[in-house]
Amino acid sequence: MAAWDSFYRQLVTLEGYKNVLKGLLNTAYIAVFGLLIGMIIGCLLATTKILPQKKWYVKALSRFTDCYVALFRGTPMVVQLLIIHFVLFPALGIQISSVIEAIIAFGLNSGAYVSEIMRGGILSVDKGQTEAGRALGFGYGKTMLKIVLPQAIKNVIPTLGNEFITLLKETSVVSFIAVVDITKAFQNIANSTYEYIIPYIVLALCYLVVVLIVTGLIKLVERRLRAGDRN
Repeated sequence: MAAWDSFYRQLVTLEGYKNVLKGLLNTAYIAVFGLLIGMIIGCLLATTKILPQKKWYVKALSRFTDCYVALFRGTPMVVQLLIIHFVLFPALGIQISSVIEAIIAFGLNSGAYVSEIMRGGILSVDKGQTEAGRALGFGYGKTMLKIVLPQAIKNVIPTLGNEFITLLKETSVVSFIAVVDITKAFQNIANSTYEYIIPYIVLALCYLVVVLIVTGLIKLVERRLRAGDRN
């Protein structure tokens, strides 16, 4: 009971909830904008993998994509975050907020995973769709943009949802570059009270609730899309 009283005092009486709300907001910012950047990068990288490998520069882009995916999938997220914060940006003389750095790091990381997701989605679209676009007079780029990519994204919505959930949970490492996320907020409460059980259980419940809400939204989008297909 004393542990709960200490937690309640730190969270409510001493207004620790403000830090929690700030952390939750930062977690949402990093995950949402990280996924958006990842989708842009992923679509571009996936396109380079399915282009006809006839010209030298297309082959070079394909090799670059392979290296990019291998680099970001083969190294831990926290290491990428530390390199961007302590090595890359200081070497370039760039000074931006740690939250923006985290968004960029998560976006670059997500791009590697989304590229593979989108490549599978593009390949799942019937080749007749590409031929139909060409028959309508569209070039390759316009066919991909107007016909193939929208269908590919629709096919991979569940997998993209899983990628978003993964990003949400991985944001717990951003405290390494002094970003206050929801994990750091509860860690501060635990360090202030020297009671760790309740803060971390509540933290786990917060993540669980957020993930359940996101999962529900993803299922809602899927149902809307299926209903649109039937109509």
